[in-house]
Amino acid sequence: MKTTTLLAAALLAAPAGAQNLWTDLIAPDAKVERVATGFKFTEGPMWHRDGYLLFTDIPNNAIVKWAPENGGKTEIYRQPSGNANGLFLNRENQLLACEHSNRRVSQTIFGQTITLADKFEGKRLNSPNDLDIAPDGSVYFTDPIYGLAKPEDKELDFEGVFRLSPDGKLTLMAKEFGHPNGIAFSPDAETLYVNDSEPMRNNMRAFDVQSDGTLNNGRVFADMKVEGAKSSPDGLKVDVQGNIWTTGPGGVWVFSPAGKLLGKIAVPEGTTNLAFGGADRKMLYITAN
Repeated sequence: MKTTTLLAAALLAAPAGAQNLWTDLIAPDAKVERVATGFKFTEGPMWHRDGYLLFTDIPNNAIVKWAPENGGKTEIYRQPSGNANGLFLNRENQLLACEHSNRRVSQTIFGQTITLADKFEGKRLNSPNDLDIAPDGSVYFTDPIYGLAKPEDKELDFEGVFRLSPDGKLTLMAKEFGHPNGIAFSPDAETLYVNDSEPMRNNMRAFDVQSDGTLNNGRVFADMKVEGAKSSPDGLKVDVQGNIWTTGPGGVWVFSPAGKLLGKIAVPEGTTNLAFGGADRKMLYITAN
């Protein structure tokens, strides 16, 4: 059985000229290359401000570190990780993680990992999957069932998007999903994008973010159904121009802020998530299997 998962990278060009043109986003000599391998199922890539990439190997219950100057070698950053999936670094350089087996969103402070959210209205969360942080410090995260060991472990009767306010209040923002997955804000934080990986939907939804942090005007932003495809939209990120980069059938899809498909990056393996990295943030790191 093939269990190897790849970590790939593609070089990005500096945007120049007409905005949102594919040739402005991808360097002419860009290529996808394998930079690390030998994992079971990678997810949650995140570029650390100290100059290295973190990503998760979910079945191995580990957060892995990869540094460009380390000759392609990886090392364990944290294990056990609670079978962590999505990762995010807050303004204080503290790591937040969506932990599947612990069914929580955690934060690491001075080497100690604490729980930020694990229950909603007295019921355990499903398995937090991915997250982003709003300008006011609120944590928005998706909560599908992917990390549940058994269907009967599910306590909530929905899979939703939650907001954890700076004062610790957990609020359900939306639940009109099959399996909510990747999540990210637009540069102005006025729009929130969420992928729905339920095979019958396979789309990206967009929401208007209100001044009080609530979501309004939920709508299908992009349809990513591909007949016969075995993969679904998963992780997503937004660049400084507001273009949305998401893993999906065949590789990485890139959409303009208006919802136009600008192009795709073909990846020779099924993609799970992605992150911008490197000193100038012009490298795209892709977790794949």
